[in-house]
Amino acid sequence: MQTQLFLYVMFLQLAVLNIPTASAAPIPRQPPPVLQKTPPPGNSVRGADIYEAKCGACHSLDANRIGPKHRGVFGRKSGTVPGFHYSAALKKLNVVWNAQTLDRWLQNPAAMARGTAMGYRLTVAQERADVIAYLKQQSSQH
Repeated sequence: MQTQLFLYVMFLQLAVLNIPTASAAPIPRQPPPVLQKTPPPGNSVRGADIYEAKCGACHSLDANRIGPKHRGVFGRKSGTVPGFHYSAALKKLNVVWNAQTLDRWLQNPAAMARGTAMGYRLTVAQERADVIAYLKQQSSQH
């Protein structure tokens, strides 16, 4: 009885510690995912449709609404659209909007500026790239 109990306890310890036994096949290790530093190429035509469908409830190209106007966003410092009342988080963010900063922002605004009023996230990389391409195109037309 003591031998069986000892073997059972040893088995549990091996299982909990995940110590490989002679019969265990090696588990192939996968490398960690590579984080994409630059957004994928965007399509401004698709971006216009996505912008209208997913951003248009709060934003406009030419008028401040719930969120600030977006025409001219490329190259603009965060929190500086005249006439728009920004949260303290955006006022102190201090970034210049470009493809990389917009990609980070659209992916997770709260991670970039804790306390921001913007809670919406574009989680699909291609959609972000398309919206960014659209905003870049529209920024050149102001």
